[in-house]
Formats: sequence, C-alpha cells, structure tokens
Amino acid sequence: MTMDSAPINLTHHFLIAMPGLMDESFSRSVVYMCEHSERGALGLIINKPSPMSMQDLFEKVELQLGRADLIEIPVLQGGPVHTERGFVLHDPMSTSGGEPDAEHAYASTLAVPGGLEMTTSKDVLEALSTGAGPKRVLITLGYAAWAQGQLESELAENSWLTVQADAQVIFDTPIELRYDSALALLGLQAWMLSPQAGHA
Repeated sequence: MTMDSAPINLTHHFLIAMPGLMDESFSRSVVYMCEHSERGALGLIINKPSPMSMQDLFEKVELQLGRADLIEIPVLQGGPVHTERGFVLHDPMSTSGGEPDAEHAYASTLAVPGGLEMTTSKDVLEALSTGAGPKRVLITLGYAAWAQGQLESELAENSWLTVQADAQVIFDTPIELRYDSALALLGLQAWMLSPQAGHA
C-alpha cells in the first residue's frame, strides 16, 4: 500500500471552486464540508444567496422570526440536491463546559467533527422564532453531495482548492466577499487562479 492511497478527509474544510469549474451550481462557490467519508461527501454552499430572506422563509413555515439580526439575511442556495429542504448551519449548541446541552439539542443535528453543527429539524427554527437558538446561523435550501469517489476525482482534476474552514468566513464575512476570503486563507487572490494570469 503506497502512502498516497490514504483517504483524505475534508470534513470541516472549504472547497473553493477553481475558475475552470463552470457548472452553474458551483461556479465561484465556497462549500463548507459537513461530512466526508469513503461513502461520499456532503456540503453546503455558503456564498450563493437565493432571492428569499430569512424573514420570507419563516413566513413560509408560519413562524415569527424573533431575531432582528437575522431578518434581512438571505437564505442561501446550498446546492442542487433537495432544494426544497432547509439546512441550518450554526455554532455548536453546547454549554460553556463544552458538554452538549440537552436542553438545546435539536431533533436532527449533524455535529461536524472539529467544526459546526448542521440541523435539518424544524425545532431550530422554532428556537429562533422565540429569539433564542444558536447565536450565529446560516440557512440554505438544498445541499451539495458527491457519490463515493466522485469528489476525489474532481480534486484530481483540479476543480477545487481545499482549506481548513474558518467560521468567520461563514458567519461574519459579507456573502459577496466569502469567495475571496476563503482564497485568502490559502494566501491566494482570485486573479492568481485565472487562466489569463501573467498576461497583464
């Protein structure tokens, strides 16, 4: 067994689309990887706003949005799979001691090792409707998924750059700056990746 056959695990990483990736869903996208194993991968695109605001989404599910800080924030297009379903990416809901707080646990949450949590159950929206819930949230409709070996082959084709995820890019950076901010984690700027680089 050679060294390079060790499986890569991109959980809690960003995938940053290379300029050559022209797929409409993924062009200039930054994907937060929630899960990556030998069975495949799942992530949420964090920089493609939908026309819907969080206020619109809450009205649609017949809840009041009790958080003024979230009203104007757009719901994002998280990927081309299950675009009718909501996915809530948020800070881990734990007590200050780091132990999960049962009172704040949601019915269906995936804890991303070393990272954030993704909840798909409506109870997280119900918590936000009362003004509670996670401090920092990002809501997407849909997600991105890769079958077994698919992401690895896309990486081999240089479709993506990868870097350890930074929650500040997800929650504290304006949506239109997230692509450049994710690249900056690698010390790169978009013009450096352009096929025209060096032809000033």
